[in-house]
Amino acid sequence: MVFIHLHCHSPYSFLSGASSIESLVAQAALYRMPALALTDHNTIAGLPEFHRWAGIYGIKPISGAELTMEDGSHLTVLVETRQGFRHLCELLTIMHAQEGGRTQPRLAEADLFRLSEGLIVLSGCRHGQLQQALSKQEYARARHWVERYREIFRDRLYLELVADGYPGYASRMRLLSELSSCTGVPLVATSDVHAANKQLFPVYDVLRCMALGCDVYTPHPGRPLNRMGWLHDADEAILRFAGFPEAIARTIEIANRCTAVFPIDKTLFPTYRTEDGRGGYPFLEQLVFAGARERYGCLDGTTTARLQHELDIIRELGYVDYFLVVWDIVRFARSRGIRCAGRGSAADSAVAYCLYITDVDAVGRGLLFERFMSLERAERPDIDIDFASDRRDEVIDYVYHQYGRERVARVATYQTFRGRSAVREIGAALALPEDLLAALAKRVPWSTHADQLEDALGRVPELRMFQEYRERLTWLFAIARHIAGFPRHFGMHSGGIAISSSPLFEVTSLQPSASGHWITPYDKRMLEDVGLVKLDLLSLRTMSAIEGAIRESSKFGRIDYDAIPLEDEATFSMIQRGDTIGVFQLESPAQRALQARLGATGLEDIVASVALIRPGPILGNMVDPFIARRQGREPVTYLHPKLEPILGKTYGVVLFQEQVIEIATAIAGFTPGEADELRRVMSHARNYTEMKKIGELFMEKALQNGIAESVAATIFSYIQSYASYGFCEAHAAAFATTAYKTAYLVQHYPALFYASILNQLPMGYYPVHVICAEAKRRGIHILPIDINESMWDCTVPSESEIRLGMRLISRFPETVAAAVNEERTRGGPFRSVVDLIFRVPQADRLHIEHLVRVGALDRVEEADRNELIWQLPQWFAQRQSGALPLIHSSAHLAKQPRTAMRPASLAQRLADEYALVGVGMSGHWLDLYRCDLQQLHYNTIAEALSMPDGERVTVAGLAIRPHRPPTKSGRTVVFFTLEDETGMLDATMFESVYRTEGAVVFTPYGRLLGASGVMQRRGGARGQLLVEHIWGLS
Repeated sequence: MVFIHLHCHSPYSFLSGASSIESLVAQAALYRMPALALTDHNTIAGLPEFHRWAGIYGIKPISGAELTMEDGSHLTVLVETRQGFRHLCELLTIMHAQEGGRTQPRLAEADLFRLSEGLIVLSGCRHGQLQQALSKQEYARARHWVERYREIFRDRLYLELVADGYPGYASRMRLLSELSSCTGVPLVATSDVHAANKQLFPVYDVLRCMALGCDVYTPHPGRPLNRMGWLHDADEAILRFAGFPEAIARTIEIANRCTAVFPIDKTLFPTYRTEDGRGGYPFLEQLVFAGARERYGCLDGTTTARLQHELDIIRELGYVDYFLVVWDIVRFARSRGIRCAGRGSAADSAVAYCLYITDVDAVGRGLLFERFMSLERAERPDIDIDFASDRRDEVIDYVYHQYGRERVARVATYQTFRGRSAVREIGAALALPEDLLAALAKRVPWSTHADQLEDALGRVPELRMFQEYRERLTWLFAIARHIAGFPRHFGMHSGGIAISSSPLFEVTSLQPSASGHWITPYDKRMLEDVGLVKLDLLSLRTMSAIEGAIRESSKFGRIDYDAIPLEDEATFSMIQRGDTIGVFQLESPAQRALQARLGATGLEDIVASVALIRPGPILGNMVDPFIARRQGREPVTYLHPKLEPILGKTYGVVLFQEQVIEIATAIAGFTPGEADELRRVMSHARNYTEMKKIGELFMEKALQNGIAESVAATIFSYIQSYASYGFCEAHAAAFATTAYKTAYLVQHYPALFYASILNQLPMGYYPVHVICAEAKRRGIHILPIDINESMWDCTVPSESEIRLGMRLISRFPETVAAAVNEERTRGGPFRSVVDLIFRVPQADRLHIEHLVRVGALDRVEEADRNELIWQLPQWFAQRQSGALPLIHSSAHLAKQPRTAMRPASLAQRLADEYALVGVGMSGHWLDLYRCDLQQLHYNTIAEALSMPDGERVTVAGLAIRPHRPPTKSGRTVVFFTLEDETGMLDATMFESVYRTEGAVVFTPYGRLLGASGVMQRRGGARGQLLVEHIWGLS
């Protein structure tokens, strides 16, 4: 007998599915089941992946969902027809759109009945209305439910038998059978599957405990009582449903009635037309060649042929309207003065360049269009566009308005279990001690995946102290390994947007975001499976920082950003010194060290720099050879003559993904499509098995192409390094122009650009105190937050000053800052803290206290900060009572009685300023330690930087951004920066030191560090510290 599971949950049921979709499908295929249904709680998010795996394993996918009704009961719904799928999508949209639907979606019966066509209804599990009525012996109510639903669904209603082993289940099954006999509504057998096999019961139980907020030692009605909810075979079904063979047989009947809903058999992207009706290929061709004449002037045969080649592919693949829509969006942004730039593989397109979507000349750079689009791959193009972050929402609103709110939705993201969250949540469910979990989670490196926890315990020094708990943590590690990759939280993609030619609820459900935009439950991979096209309208804070500097520059003579010369000697001199803090893409310690060694003299060097500091080139050992060859210290060589035209401009080393494609084509005779599949496997799939297969194909075809085996193996080892990420040249080129221009702004307009960076934080690599320190090093005076001078944003009173803004104060709202500025404009400067309290009623006690703690009232108050904070309650009590104090109403400020409070010490002031603003306005943390440090013979960082190569130093400072990037050897190397009151010093700590002493860097004690070691000045680079010993300072 054949049995088909019609009620199954995957991890997309959020803490109610213990097996991946692939595991469920594979298990069904193992049992030779011809079909399987997926019915996750109130979502269809898993359906695209479900259909993909069903196709791979050769079984029929049945779409559905388990819906929560208004009274909290459950109802199982399956899709019979495509109309039914549209109705299910609309029902889910209604559920999530109603009040409270974002967290607790509920469905009204009236909506279900209205949109019932094409849906098959099963009466539900033990949480269903029907089974609940039978459990309570409310037989009339049960029969009434069946009759009402039969009237609507007719032969599409089935009474669901669930042999779940819960108390009374046999009685309920008998009663359902009797109800079936007297109403004529047929029975169907289901098992309410939550796991692929019974051995996963502990995992499912822990997931439920996590969802319910209890632990495994606490009884809860929401926890499973037994192992019955697994994907069993037909033999088990015969045992469970003995006496109900017709209920088993009907699983086949229902499966045969249901239609697979993917792929969608129509074009989903909208057709673009201008207001006067222009559109289609002729319009695109017209726009492209008009733009080409603007970009190139006179068109030569090569450029014309390239453009025509790209246009032919775009037309043949059916993406004419896609390019027109992107052109329309970019045109709108530019018309509104919203700074934007295309990047990624789209910069490989000359058509995109001529449409002003990107600013990279693909023809001039010799970039491969096949990296972006190819007839062989026939993949959807993916154009990423960066917009100024503070105005990107204007662009998104335009898309909604232009193409219809019901046809546009934001793309979903799913946060999966990471190491830290797995420790906290699984550990709590297992009732492990809270202090142990807190300490462990705090020390787990943030990049650790849930399935890497056990390995990290033995590998990461700061976790060494937890080795004694390994046995107690065994279950935590085992469950974390199993659920790694499971979706934990649903979110909204930062810039992904799906646009459809028809209402989106025909192919997807929707739910509202906090901002009111619709979100599809599909992530970017799912969208491709469904047939929807994604646009990436990304926000880049650097764009906003550029625009902010331009806007603020109007008082000094406006910056013409687009006219910045690309060969400015002062800018390149600054880059060559590695003085690039605040420079887009060039500010990390690794980039600053690279610039000091490379000696960039042109934009092409910046392009190479952006690509070099990536895991691919680093693991491929490309950095040192590139620098040596670029500077003429090492001859440029090629493993084979065929590589010279490909690697000539990068001195014989592989830097860009395009070169991977060309090498595979030249050496192994790969077609462009095969070569790009190699790139895809390395840069997206990163699957060892697939990599091994394609490596074997590369070797086989290279040998057939006359390449020596040893040469082919070495070449493949080079390009294989891109399995750990590398940039395409188009992407690097797009970023390089912005990198150079921001370097120009740092060199020539430091106050304007650093103030604008402060207004955009968090962005880039460094926190507030580092940006302020770098501005000071360049001769800029940092003026503190002042209640009578500061605005919300940081401002530039003169070209050598930055006034810090109230936006930097932690938890200080913009509305209060606006009220302060408005009242200051209306009534003049504030004369005291009391004056501020009574004139700005929008400010509560915490807001005023923060202003006092950061020194914003130091210039108007003689009283110490502690004294003012002590007096705040009485002044707020007076404000609340409506009593108007003399100090507020008098034209002359009366002296207030002073208390005997101990004044705030320098340490307290600095602690408050660093905690609330991120920078010390009363000094630097190291000011507190300098006398003691001098007695202990510590060097200042300025002294260390002046010392020659090989000199031993001992320094102390604030630790900035410690990180452990991948290395070719696989050994751990820690990079971080130390900052004191005299400057910043980059430091490198190798594994031997890290394992014995370096764990302190990643612990709560690693904020303020002492370190000793040897100064290095490799290849003319700025000095850095090779750490030999490291410790925390108390």
